[in-house]
Amino acid sequence: MKLAFSTLGVPGLPLADVLRLATANGYHGVELRAHPEEPVHPGLDDAARADVAAGFRAAGVEILGVAGYARVAAPGDDDAVLAEVRALVDLAHDLGAPFVRVFPGGGDGQSAEEADATAARRLGVAAEYAADRDVRVLLETHDSHRTGAAASRVVGPVGHRNVGVLWDIMHTWLGGEQPAVSYAALSPYLGYVQVKDIAGPDDKTPLALGAGALPLAECVEVLSREGWDGWLCWEYEARWYEAAAPLPALLHDGREHLARLLNESA
Repeated sequence: MKLAFSTLGVPGLPLADVLRLATANGYHGVELRAHPEEPVHPGLDDAARADVAAGFRAAGVEILGVAGYARVAAPGDDDAVLAEVRALVDLAHDLGAPFVRVFPGGGDGQSAEEADATAARRLGVAAEYAADRDVRVLLETHDSHRTGAAASRVVGPVGHRNVGVLWDIMHTWLGGEQPAVSYAALSPYLGYVQVKDIAGPDDKTPLALGAGALPLAECVEVLSREGWDGWLCWEYEARWYEAAAPLPALLHDGREHLARLLNESA
C-alpha cells in the first residue's frame, strides 16, 4: 500500500512546504483539500494548474486526489451540485489526480430512500463526465451515509467504474460497523482509505496515529488479508480543531506507525 496525507492537516500551507513535508517524511502522495482558502481549488486558472502539476512531478510526489465538498444527496436542484462536481473533476484531470472526493450530505427532511436515489442519480450523471476525463468520483463514508452499508446502497445501483467510495475509517466506526463488515460492503467500489485517530465518539480532536480509539490496526489487517494494495491517506483534521497538535511534527512517526502495521499484517 502507498501512503499519503491530506492538506486538511496543514491548512493554507504553501505547496512547496507541503511537498517538502511529503518527501522528508517518506509519503508517496498528497490529498489536496479543494477549498478557496487553500492553494489549490477549482478557481485556479490553467497556468496555475499546470504549475501545481509540474511541482508535484518534479518532487516525485503523487497527487492522490482532490477533496471537494459537493454534497450529492443534498435536497434541491441537481444542476448546481453537478456543476460543482464537474468543476472538481476538471481540476483533478488538469492536475493528473485520479480521484475526486464528494460527500453524501443528505438532509434531515429526506427519507433514506430519497437520499440514496438523489445521490445515485447525480453520481450516474457525473460518472460519464468523469469517464471522459479519466477521473473517479468517490463518495466518502460520511454524515448521512457514514457506514459501508449506506454508501454501497448509493454506488451499487450507479454501476459505473468511474464512481466509487472513499472509506473513512472513523465514520464507519462511529456508525457501529466492524472493519471486516465495512470492507465487505465497500470492496467492489473502493478507491482509497482515509486513516486517522481520535480519543472517542465524544472527542474527535485528531491524535497521532495509534494514540486513540479507532481500529486502525484491524482495518490494515483486513485490507492486507484481502490483498488490497491501494492508498492509505492520513486525514488529520487540524482545520477544525485548534487544539490539535501540529501535523508536521507527527508525520514521521505516523508513517512509521503505518509501516509497522503493514509489516505486522503481512
